[in-house]
Amino acid sequence: MATESDGEEDTAGKLTGSQHLEVDDDLREMAKKAAWSVSSCKPGNGVLALRDDNLDTYWQSDGAQPHLVNIQFQKKVKLQLLVLYVDFKLDESYTPSKISIRAGDGFHNLKEIKTVEFKKPVGWVHIPLSGTDPRETFIHTFMLQLAVLSNHLNGRDTHVRQIKIYGPRPNPVPHQPFHFISKEFITYSTLR
Repeated sequence: MATESDGEEDTAGKLTGSQHLEVDDDLREMAKKAAWSVSSCKPGNGVLALRDDNLDTYWQSDGAQPHLVNIQFQKKVKLQLLVLYVDFKLDESYTPSKISIRAGDGFHNLKEIKTVEFKKPVGWVHIPLSGTDPRETFIHTFMLQLAVLSNHLNGRDTHVRQIKIYGPRPNPVPHQPFHFISKEFITYSTLR
């Protein structure tokens, strides 16, 4: 919880967002490989609005909290980064203030991997999915669930404008301990 001191709020540990989506080149978007579902939605503001690459549309929940976004994969995948677009200036009390990210094999064994608090976010919010160990750069899972636990100004329903999920780009040459980037090196990287 933010505390006030000298008229300014403490935002340490709370994410605020950035206007431009910038992701490392060694990551690829994994969302097209997944089946997406939401716990509830208002008519016309469903799961498709999360994936349409339009910042003017949004998913709007309809019902009691927590509001859930479920992302299920057919096979186990490596996931490294979750990116949300939220806008406090436009959505006010509909903007999430606290979310929980859960992972597992399915609904039956989801475990919370991270809880994140936002402070009036405007823009793209990057949430790394890695653990506390610096050697853990990704999670290996069948399912990811985003749970909106609370909203700003004690709002009931929530707006999320976009969600993107990224995983590490696979090495194009199997059984190769290092990773070539240029086409020339990849072309001549193996012997026949």
